[in-house]
Amino acid sequence: MSLEESISQLRVTESAKEWTPKFNDIIAVIFVAALIVSNIAAQKLFDLGPATFTAGILVFPISYIFGDVLTEVYGFRRARRIIYAGFAANIFMAVVLWIAVKLPPAQGWPFQQAFATVHSFVPRLVLGSLVGYLFGELTNSAIMSKMKVITGGKLLWTRTISSTIAGQFVDTFIFAFVAFGGVLPNELLIKSGLWGWAFKVIYEAAATPMTYGIVNWLKRREGIEHFDRKDKIRLL
Repeated sequence: MSLEESISQLRVTESAKEWTPKFNDIIAVIFVAALIVSNIAAQKLFDLGPATFTAGILVFPISYIFGDVLTEVYGFRRARRIIYAGFAANIFMAVVLWIAVKLPPAQGWPFQQAFATVHSFVPRLVLGSLVGYLFGELTNSAIMSKMKVITGGKLLWTRTISSTIAGQFVDTFIFAFVAFGGVLPNELLIKSGLWGWAFKVIYEAAATPMTYGIVNWLKRREGIEHFDRKDKIRLL
């Protein structure tokens, strides 16, 4: 029996409440961990040819890859819950690091200034990152879910790349204009935003074989092919 035939016999519908995911929590942890690490790494800037990026761009696309996996395998409803969990984890990290910076250093500890330099967050940067992430991820997941219904579960690459093009565009430009609007020229914001957006899309397109491998492995292990009903796809 082929993979497609095996999966088709195990499709989960809204009425199949007895099914319990086996690996959803592991994928969720990878997704949230990649998101938090990317925000910490984003403090570092580096040049790549004519463009300047934050180091977070090396990790952040991984969260989009696993966001695609979550939606493809487990459906929009479960993916949305994990997106909200990532949003809450980001807020928690920002609050804890802000408190840590404000705490008086122990006598003889010489690294307070270095710690504050690395871990201090500018409020507009935090707000831009949080809002961009939330709406970018929800856009990405909703498009993945809806396109799966339209394509009948075929042509996964069209869903992963299309959803990334839209989701990363929303994320990148919300962040740029919330964090730096009115501070940097709009022309510079658009130019840097386009560079970052293009890099993220190319990154995920190049990772498509890995996405296919993870998705197919999970579907076999979970015994599921999840399709969201159109009336169940909601952004907020």
